[in-house]
Amino acid sequence: MTIVDPRGTPLTYIGEALYHDSLTMVIKGQQLQLVRILSIFTTIDFSHNKFEGDIPKSIGNLSSLRGMNLSHNNLIGPIPQSFKILSVLESLDPSSNQLSGNIPQELAALQSLAVMNLSLNNLVGRIPRGPQLNTFENDSYSGNAGLCGFPLSRNCGDTEMPQQPPPLEADEEEYYPGLMDWRAVAIGYGCGMVFGLFMGYVIFLTGRPKWFVRIVNEEGYRMVKKIEAKRRRRKRRG
Repeated sequence: MTIVDPRGTPLTYIGEALYHDSLTMVIKGQQLQLVRILSIFTTIDFSHNKFEGDIPKSIGNLSSLRGMNLSHNNLIGPIPQSFKILSVLESLDPSSNQLSGNIPQELAALQSLAVMNLSLNNLVGRIPRGPQLNTFENDSYSGNAGLCGFPLSRNCGDTEMPQQPPPLEADEEEYYPGLMDWRAVAIGYGCGMVFGLFMGYVIFLTGRPKWFVRIVNEEGYRMVKKIEAKRRRRKRRG
């Protein structure tokens, strides 16, 4: 940062109190019009450009940086671990890029960080925990399908496979009452139908065998006697 003094004094590095320029910046998510820029104003706003490539690790050397907005570019690669040196950083916004990899655990050491927006990137893994990081909500991490952990509802132990329903072989009577009764009826009906077809086939080949007719008559006679006995008992009770 250099200053041109109209009075003809030599150029100095942060030698005057302010610049006489104006600038529109986005700081902590708010648009701010700076009419006179202080020479000690330490904020970078490179948002809404067409910057590509990795974020330079050398940004971590700007130890007095308080605000950094790199949103809406085409930046790729991981978030530099050198950001841990930015001990007075208050606002960090690299959203709407193509950043990948894990969120550095070193960000948890930034105790001055009040606003952070990492949304709409390709970040993955567990979200680090820390005094300041724990204060950010879902919006700070939205649009990163691979992230998990607090404050997101997606736990890092969750799998993407849908839960399978309980198998019928295990506790099927508990989930479907009466299923076993219907199964028994179906089995009995099937066996009876097979037996009936077999006997019909035998009768068709051999005519009316006496032993089969005798069995049918005896069974019919027994059924009639049972029905008459039940009727008699009902009449006596009445």
